[in-house]
Amino acid sequence: MAKQANAWIMQKKKKWSLMVLALFSLSTAMVFLMRSAFDSCNANSSSRFEEGRDRAAEAVRVVRSNAGPNPLQFMKSKLVLLVSHELSLSGGPLLLMELAFLLRGVGAEVVWITSQKPPESDEVIYSLENKMLDRGVQVLSAKGQKAIDIALKADLVVLNTAVAGKWLDAVLKDNVPRVLPKVLWWIHEMRGHYFKVEYVKHLPFVAGAMIDSHTTAEYWKNRTRERLGIKMPKTYVVHLGNSKELMEIAEDSVSRRVLREHVRESLGVRNEDLLFAIINSVSRGKGQDLFLRAFHESVQIIKEKKFQVPSLHAVIVGSDMDKQTKFETELRNFVIEKRLQDCVHFVNKTLTVAPYLASIDVLVQNSQARGECFGRITIEAMAFQLPVLGTAAGGTMEIVVNGTTGLLHPVGKEGVASLTNNIVKLATHVERRLTMGKKGYERVKERFLEPHMVQRIALVLREVLQKAKSHANS
Repeated sequence: MAKQANAWIMQKKKKWSLMVLALFSLSTAMVFLMRSAFDSCNANSSSRFEEGRDRAAEAVRVVRSNAGPNPLQFMKSKLVLLVSHELSLSGGPLLLMELAFLLRGVGAEVVWITSQKPPESDEVIYSLENKMLDRGVQVLSAKGQKAIDIALKADLVVLNTAVAGKWLDAVLKDNVPRVLPKVLWWIHEMRGHYFKVEYVKHLPFVAGAMIDSHTTAEYWKNRTRERLGIKMPKTYVVHLGNSKELMEIAEDSVSRRVLREHVRESLGVRNEDLLFAIINSVSRGKGQDLFLRAFHESVQIIKEKKFQVPSLHAVIVGSDMDKQTKFETELRNFVIEKRLQDCVHFVNKTLTVAPYLASIDVLVQNSQARGECFGRITIEAMAFQLPVLGTAAGGTMEIVVNGTTGLLHPVGKEGVASLTNNIVKLATHVERRLTMGKKGYERVKERFLEPHMVQRIALVLREVLQKAKSHANS
């Protein structure tokens, strides 16, 4: 009996291993942009933790007490039009696709429109459109009478990102006032060039705005008032949540071990080595250059002080081997100059980040300026029980508890010394690193799961639908 039991266990582990390896092979073949790559957002908000706190607490309470009916069930048979400024494997469009599938899951009729498409054929767009069609999401042209008819008939219209605002005047024209009362505007951007009247002039008149973090919401409130002289509509803060699929991998020890071994072998990193990773599209705003400086300095400190620690490695996930930018060339030249070729690794852009999260020991979230609007990769890393070294800016401050689930450092060049010290701290204190990872996982389970996000979105959609109905009746 014991031999049979052992054989069954080995067979099950082998099955999991093959499945995970298949997933990894698929992910490494996809040279795509990560869904966590959002535009940067502002950290200058003293009230970010106050606004919307009651709503967030209510969402957590309901999720805990009610594991029964889907909170989006009231959307059954509702017609929802989703308008995205683009269809790509970046954060905004992928989030809107997630919403599309959640709504389809409860029986809503969902129509997708992409307002800006390249004139030539695009394999990514083709693949994503077919993925939506397979899930029952209708895909329409952004222009033409059919798009107008759907917008007028829809119970709810979701504009995704500020740039999607241009679609209103370009397509709806005289019908814009009839559609605005049922528009929910989902905003992710925070860069200054998005604050243009042509994008957001209709923002004060929509039913509501949904934003990923309190910091972002506060920044939009202040910036639109001071720069454009317009007032934000009622604004709802909805923190994102990890998908069930990612959590299943994160919580399966066999999957994690197989992925860890496979990725580390491909990078030439031993199992006992310490691997620090930054997983973002390679750009100056994501701070890969400052991270590499801090990593180099931390390696030097460890050598000088003769700390007995495993070899340190850094991995940059989000590269583009085929189209190296000037910035990425600077990164690679720095690695050569400092003779870090054996311990710094560049990995192509990828949609599937689970293999890399399973293989690393610490996530570095080094987004600069106003930080991340939210930073989904942060909560994904925490699901894998990884401590996070993040900039003290933007949505990261609403996720990472400094000193408990990770360590924060200032943005800019002045933050390099602090990040260096934090790398050394986690490299030389195994127990602290592991404890922070466990605390991060507990925080994810407490408030950053898909059911939490669904509950938050449901509260928003219900209120927006009520507003639209009241306006129609009046």
